[in-house]
Amino acid sequence: MEQDYIHMPLPANYSATAGPSRRRSQFRPCIDLHQGVVKQIVGGTLDLGGVGVGVDAVESSRETAQAQQEGLKTNFVAAHPSSFYAELYRQHDLRGGHVIKLGPGNDDAAREALKAWPEGLQVGGGIAVGNAKEWLDAGADKVIVTSFLFPDAKFSEERLAAMSQLVGKDRLVVDISCRKRENGWVVAMNGWKTLTDMVVNQDSIALVEKYCSELLIHAADVEGLCQGIDEELVERLGEWASVPCTYAGGAKDISDLALVDWLSGGKVDLTFGSSLDIFGGSGVKFDELVAVDKAAKQASAV
Repeated sequence: MEQDYIHMPLPANYSATAGPSRRRSQFRPCIDLHQGVVKQIVGGTLDLGGVGVGVDAVESSRETAQAQQEGLKTNFVAAHPSSFYAELYRQHDLRGGHVIKLGPGNDDAAREALKAWPEGLQVGGGIAVGNAKEWLDAGADKVIVTSFLFPDAKFSEERLAAMSQLVGKDRLVVDISCRKRENGWVVAMNGWKTLTDMVVNQDSIALVEKYCSELLIHAADVEGLCQGIDEELVERLGEWASVPCTYAGGAKDISDLALVDWLSGGKVDLTFGSSLDIFGGSGVKFDELVAVDKAAKQASAV
């Protein structure tokens, strides 16, 4: 990094809903799908066997599927279908959540979620030029693209431009989920195991923002651990991003929403996953989070 990060603790009296009129950080829900089931997975333990979160889905052999399971760490496996969570989010008007298809075998479950809330959710995983419009027609508000932009782990602006032209900038989200290395945060694909040639910084964000209307960033090193967010990354995203930006990874307590608001100046939204009680977690109660999020949205509208 250019300079050592200085941790700025959240002031004890800080309120994400009081103070000067400005946008406040909000809660963005998620539905992560693996083998057709809603799950919460520890980041970096998922091996997609070259399929990639954003590469066209290919049915894996039995041997490959078994190998993929060996290192997988799962925090939660849902008894409810994807539509249950989509309907829950719809009831509380929690827009802009992401449905992520982690590997093959998730298309039907993704369609169920989109059918439960047409134009209320974004969808990612296996999104490419050949199927992006199909997912918009299925009810996705926006499509999320990742690995399609990185053939052989190298960023292709040409592919990004083609996707943007196909679906429209306003219907496209670019996922630049990353892992922290000595040279900064490096965009990762293939279950966040394969590092690409793109470093997340002001220049790279400015480049992709020309073609999309939102950014999604999973901090893969802390994803699913419920041990705290990557505060430095959140603060930098608040400085670098000029389009709506959602951060996911490590949220463990309801106060993390205020922390993200503090660090980013309200420019970055936050996804809660494994810490939520609806996903088997004990750190955050969904109903309480909805109430806090509602207050943040009301403050944003003032």
